[in-house]
Amino acid sequence: MKWSLKQIKYVKKIKRNKVLVLITQVLISLFFLLIWEILSKHKIINPFIFSSPSRIIKTIINLFKTNNLINHIWVTSYEVIIAFLITTFFSLIIAIVLYRSEFISKVFDPYLTMLNSLPKVALGPIIIIWVGANIKSIILMSVFISLIVSIQTIYNGFINTDKNKIKLLNTFGATKKDILFKVVIPSNYSVILNTLKINISMCLIGVIMGEFLTSKAGIGYLILYGSQVFNLDLVMSGIVILVILSIVLYKFTKYIEKHLIN
Repeated sequence: MKWSLKQIKYVKKIKRNKVLVLITQVLISLFFLLIWEILSKHKIINPFIFSSPSRIIKTIINLFKTNNLINHIWVTSYEVIIAFLITTFFSLIIAIVLYRSEFISKVFDPYLTMLNSLPKVALGPIIIIWVGANIKSIILMSVFISLIVSIQTIYNGFINTDKNKIKLLNTFGATKKDILFKVVIPSNYSVILNTLKINISMCLIGVIMGEFLTSKAGIGYLILYGSQVFNLDLVMSGIVILVILSIVLYKFTKYIEKHLIN
């Protein structure tokens, strides 16, 4: 199929706008880093407290040379991915159970609301006592933080499915299973995919919080250790690495979304 001249111009305009947005974002970031470096170098801001881009780069390079950096990134990434998979699986299963049974949904609704409003950090010491000060407690903390939100998001999507589509299938004698797998779930692909994006960020937050409480490796451990020895360069380096990791994980969910939709 041949495109018209207007269609070609429109596509070119979209691509050009994307490039302009990317260039603008890069320039803003570079400008911020440059100002930060200048202020720190001339001691307009305290370099000990605020560090500087050059000192952060040196710290990251030193971590890489001592073979600690890759291990810390791997530990945190592994914990996030395991927590993400567990959360995604159980949130889907529980949301389906709640949708299929109105009785169970009404029984557990106040409990879900209560658990969602509960500060999960308060559970940290209890989790450590239950499963020990190890990677399991970090993953469990992350799952607790992200699971309830995921369940409620997916379940709300299910119950708000177009009622006319459900009535149409009911007139043809469709079973609850048919309605669930042929209407409800397909109609909520976007909700589920958006939940994946929320999950990956919430799991990362949960893992870092868990590493603050109990860890011997990971990005959260780097940040905590740096604050304990007043090495602000290490703290800022950990934060920068965390930002980069969060971007990579977000791109990972976008990749999943793209392939599921196609």
